[in-house]
Amino acid sequence: QVQLVESGGGLVQAGGSLRLSCEASGQPLLRYVLAWFRQAPGKEREFVASVRWSGGNTYYRDSVRGRVTISGAGPKTVVLQMNALKPEDTATYYCAARTGGSLSSEEYDYWGQGTQVTVSS
Repeated sequence: QVQLVESGGGLVQAGGSLRLSCEASGQPLLRYVLAWFRQAPGKEREFVASVRWSGGNTYYRDSVRGRVTISGAGPKTVVLQMNALKPEDTATYYCAARTGGSLSSEEYDYWGQGTQVTVSS
């Protein structure tokens, strides 16, 4: 079992950048897949990006590929670097984790509380 805590959200102008962090505690992450999801007001939660902790393979949502990078930053921190932000990126961003499985699967067992990202036009 892991516990996840997100940080790094905020208000940024369109075209700007933000770096979100997710600190994991509990079990070592070696067997885990970590991901970021987002949920905008009135919309369903959607997948953004995932990374397999062992090996570092990544997978991205088409609409963010090339603007967003998911990576590890230390033994228990996963980072989402977001560049060229657009107003439609405005959402609450959630960190998620599960053991194993396909990078494209959207079924996760553990979730953080979320961090708000607001992109102004």
